[in-house]
Amino acid sequence: MLDEFVFISLERKVFAAMNKLNVALLFGGVSSEHEVSRVSASTIARALKPSSYHLYTVGITRDGRWLYYSGPIEKMADGSWEQDPSCVPCMISPDRSDHGLVLCRHDGTWAVLPMDVVIPALHGKNGEDGTIQGLLELAGIPYVGCGVLASAVCMDKAVANTLMDAAGIDRCAWDWASRHECADFDALEARLAEKLRYPIFVKPANAGSSVGISKAANKAELEKAIQVALAEDNKVVFERFVQGQEVECAVIGNEVCVSTRPGEILASEAFYTYEDKYVLGTSRTVIPAHLSEEVLDRVKAQAEKAYRALGCEGLARVDFFVENGDTILLNEINTLPGFTSISMYPKLMEDAGKPIDQLLDELIGLALKRAGVRHG
Repeated sequence: MLDEFVFISLERKVFAAMNKLNVALLFGGVSSEHEVSRVSASTIARALKPSSYHLYTVGITRDGRWLYYSGPIEKMADGSWEQDPSCVPCMISPDRSDHGLVLCRHDGTWAVLPMDVVIPALHGKNGEDGTIQGLLELAGIPYVGCGVLASAVCMDKAVANTLMDAAGIDRCAWDWASRHECADFDALEARLAEKLRYPIFVKPANAGSSVGISKAANKAELEKAIQVALAEDNKVVFERFVQGQEVECAVIGNEVCVSTRPGEILASEAFYTYEDKYVLGTSRTVIPAHLSEEVLDRVKAQAEKAYRALGCEGLARVDFFVENGDTILLNEINTLPGFTSISMYPKLMEDAGKPIDQLLDELIGLALKRAGVRHG
């Protein structure tokens, strides 16, 4: 094992001499979206150009163990990577003099692998919510995606909705309640029935990939839906049901951002569920969305406005409902959208002329630019 780390150290020097960047790709995580993260990361790992980057993959197990993994990419997606003999305990050091991964050798000693940039391919809690971003800020390592505040804000739908209301961004009628408020169910139900009317969508404030979301058509279903949402988070968001088209924009950039033309999701279920996205694979997408050119342009403009209003950087997917082909209502912003084979963000970018390898080049460049680093 010692020889392996000596080899890695020498290999890193060779890649530096070849002007390659050392990239750490984080995947898995303590999250209900652990499986989606694994698939996203395997897609990214295949797409990164070997001529430009030397890739170090770091898996985070469901119970929070960090393991440097150097085995086959295929094992990342199906979860079998955790049993691979290449796995070595590791962590990102918050000490800026380390500036990278600290690996624990089997003989009890440590090796440091400096990193140029990190791609946190982590979805949901403990990855998309500002936690990993805070660690990387402490470590002084550039990373792809939004910063601490924007990540935390966009992850919490109650906070994000409040800020979007303040920014004058149209969205459907909504409300929220804490776990404590949910305990007085009769009072909460009376408030929601008057303000939103049935059917009502019920969501955990902090979750993604449609995890924990239910549609309630009556009081009994609402009570059950609240318990489903509370299993994921301590805050619950309630939204008026919107009968409209579900459209999404891919936005990229730092201070200056640009949105793709929106694509449309044709869900096979009553709404775009986790199973519809990742298990059944029966939903379809259309790019551009079935909207007039004038409405397509307005959706793009709203995506960019929301991106700036919430302080996003790097990338985000902005989701909308469009009622009656004309009324645009923002649904939510995802700061680390999926990169699976069916994910809308890379599909939209490819339609806009950015295949995934070029897209990753640009995202890494934006991360380095934000950190004030120049390469090449």
